[in-house]
Amino acid sequence: MAHKISSDSVAVITGAASGIGRALAARMAREGAALALSDVNETGLRETAELVAPHGVKVTTNTINVADKAAMEAYSGEVLAQHGRVTHLFNNAGVGILGTVDELSLEDIEWLMGINFWGVVYGVKFFLPILKQQPKAHIVNLSSVFGLFAPAGQSAYCASKFAVRGFTEALRHEMDGTNIVVSTVYPGGIRTNIARASRVGAGAKPSDSEKASASFDKVARTTPEKAADKIVRGMLAHKPRILVGPDAWALDKLIRSLPLKHWPLVRSQMEWK
Repeated sequence: MAHKISSDSVAVITGAASGIGRALAARMAREGAALALSDVNETGLRETAELVAPHGVKVTTNTINVADKAAMEAYSGEVLAQHGRVTHLFNNAGVGILGTVDELSLEDIEWLMGINFWGVVYGVKFFLPILKQQPKAHIVNLSSVFGLFAPAGQSAYCASKFAVRGFTEALRHEMDGTNIVVSTVYPGGIRTNIARASRVGAGAKPSDSEKASASFDKVARTTPEKAADKIVRGMLAHKPRILVGPDAWALDKLIRSLPLKHWPLVRSQMEWK
């Protein structure tokens, strides 16, 4: 059964300056939810706010690095002061990095985990007390199809997305029977700038960036708008797992069918070395 978003809803969306985050902002605004948007990209964040303005909902923006624990704690208080409540939390902010385990420095991995994993943890921990005070609320954490399987050259990214998956599934079990519904999202190839914006690991070649972008473009078939619509529809249906894109569905089925033998079947689409 599909549920509705009430007129007094307030949605917190991290990573809202572009891609899925921006599309989620537009989709939730269309549903009539007020928006608390954040990102490190102040210009992109302002553009998102301008994009959703015609919907007439209240929009606040905060330039925040989700890996900054103190900033995220302060942010939750600011959102509460600005909006009076939070009913929907979308932990969407994420980054990528290119390089094998051998090529990545420890600092590279720590940087990525700070945003992709700890950013989710901080979002949940600091907004959970506010969400618990609402009649009903929803937490949506974005993992990835790379939280379902682990291609070569994506060790750090996969580690972060597998971590988000485990953290969120445990949280969902803990919230069972409460006012809070929890969903994990597994996007496949989405036409965002994440591949082109990915860092190059300390020991990787700068030319790897172009190769990775070309490889990503081959599999990125879903628009951010379609992804956002799928995520919101899944959230409204209270789905615990939301697969986004035909590639995500196909890979999920393949991995379940061939848990140890799927890599040779997909490596030509995934490798950029």
